[in-house]
Amino acid sequence: MGHSLARAPTSARGPSEDHVNHPSHDDGLFEHCPWLFAGQASDRQRAAQEQRQKRLFAAPGEVRLGEDCFVAESAAVYPDVLHLGDRSYIAAQAYVTGEIRTGADCTVNPFTVVRGTVTLGDGVRIGAHTSLLAFNHGFAPGLPVHRQPVTSRGITVGDDVWIGSHVVVLDGVTIGDHCVIGAGAVVTKDLPAWTVAAGNPARRIRDRREPHGAERPAGTQALAERLASFADTARAQAAGLLDRSWRPDTGRYADRPGTEPTVRAHCDAVEIADLLLGDVPPHLPAAEHVERLRALQDPATGLVPEYGAAPPLPGPAGVPEDDGAAAYHVLCVGYALQLLGSSFAHPVHAVRTTTPGRLVRQLEALPWRDRAWHAGAWVDSWATAAHGNRRAGVSGAPGALETLFGWLHTHADPWTGMWGSPTREAGRLQMVNGYYRLTRGSFAQFGLPVPYPERVIDTVLDHARDPRHFAPGRENACNVLDVIHPLWLCARQTTHRGEEARAWAAGRLSAALGRWHPGQGFGFGPTSDGTGPGREPGLQGTEMWLAIVWLLADVLGVADVLGYRPRGIHRPEPAPAGKA
Repeated sequence: MGHSLARAPTSARGPSEDHVNHPSHDDGLFEHCPWLFAGQASDRQRAAQEQRQKRLFAAPGEVRLGEDCFVAESAAVYPDVLHLGDRSYIAAQAYVTGEIRTGADCTVNPFTVVRGTVTLGDGVRIGAHTSLLAFNHGFAPGLPVHRQPVTSRGITVGDDVWIGSHVVVLDGVTIGDHCVIGAGAVVTKDLPAWTVAAGNPARRIRDRREPHGAERPAGTQALAERLASFADTARAQAAGLLDRSWRPDTGRYADRPGTEPTVRAHCDAVEIADLLLGDVPPHLPAAEHVERLRALQDPATGLVPEYGAAPPLPGPAGVPEDDGAAAYHVLCVGYALQLLGSSFAHPVHAVRTTTPGRLVRQLEALPWRDRAWHAGAWVDSWATAAHGNRRAGVSGAPGALETLFGWLHTHADPWTGMWGSPTREAGRLQMVNGYYRLTRGSFAQFGLPVPYPERVIDTVLDHARDPRHFAPGRENACNVLDVIHPLWLCARQTTHRGEEARAWAAGRLSAALGRWHPGQGFGFGPTSDGTGPGREPGLQGTEMWLAIVWLLADVLGVADVLGYRPRGIHRPEPAPAGKA
């Protein structure tokens, strides 16, 4: 790769007139305290730093240094890409390789290791002896470790982050803005903005905005202890529950023993392994998981059929008009590939070419009145395909996304906050189910506020009292998820009926933890028509209930004890917007 210089460093232009030279300072001072260099270095030391930077520009790779940057002579810096923002430093004995991009005012302190694809925001301070390792070796039993493929999903750190000394941050982790990571922590999962975390594995201690010594919400300590015990059990049994769904004869995953392999089962396995193991399912190397999932996509449409099925036909606005497997595969395969550090091989072509007029006609034609779940699922698939195309750098028709959100805003019922109507047979079930699917793929995925959040909470809590769906023995994963996600999502905009929402979450969380089948995971739960995965434990039920448990716990303020955070379909943050 070539190198380029965005702005000449201060040292390349000569010291400014207000610099004060201190010839008594030896070179080691600035090697270990580079923030002192701009104000205290001698002319000789500035000239030496200029030569150090020139050697970086001359080496293979792309190098861009902002103003007043410093790179220690003793640092081992061998990048493919190195972009340092203004006033950013690499101190003595640091080891830096791969693709490293920083914002302004970032410090890589002495003896720090930064390798792989690592992106830092502004004002990131990394303590001495810390390692950011944005790659991973496979360790499947078929090959020696040194011959296993190496994968890289990258590490992203937000703005205003302090990472203490002797911290290890593993591949695939995103650390949100304003986080503080305690010394010696091992960060294996994403950390949301404002988190103060510590430990191995790193767990949330508190929100940085909370006063020191803030306690857990009253009455939740016993539940938090039960949650922590559950999470330890689930992690210990994760490999076994994945193994029971692996079919060596076909090389594929089934939801549970005695069922046929499905595309969704493979994706559920990827999500479960990421949540509980922090790795890929152990039956295949990461590169082969990626290769198999990418190969499923029909290049002509960008859609993914079920195993053995013909390529699906898109509807006039891009995704199939039914709510079958091909529509859901836009979600589950796309997110599984993201977790594996990859993406679809092709855009979803018909969504890419959807015009605003065609999209409006499709939205108007959806069965909002009596099948709002189907309508919401269609919006989820279309919006997810549009988001995936955007991440891949593929532009859609001008105005299509704006049309989607404009239509949704102007068609939301101000009395319920939702789209659709109750039905005599199922009450509010269809509209609440549809609301979750619709808002997941649109507002939540794009990081936008939902309309009428107070009315949504009213509707959802009324629905949650319907004995047809929530009496003992009648709850299933879909119905509970479709209540807790809207409650969780709207709680980010309003405190309306917060105590009632937390009381409902506490009861459902306690019940959910009792549904774990040792060594087998969760069952989906009963369905009114007898179809679907049912009560037997399998991958689909396990993936969904793990996400539900996190959402319920987060509403109660105790999700940190779980030690996992959904990063796929049910991720709480907006999906990444940058190019994959």
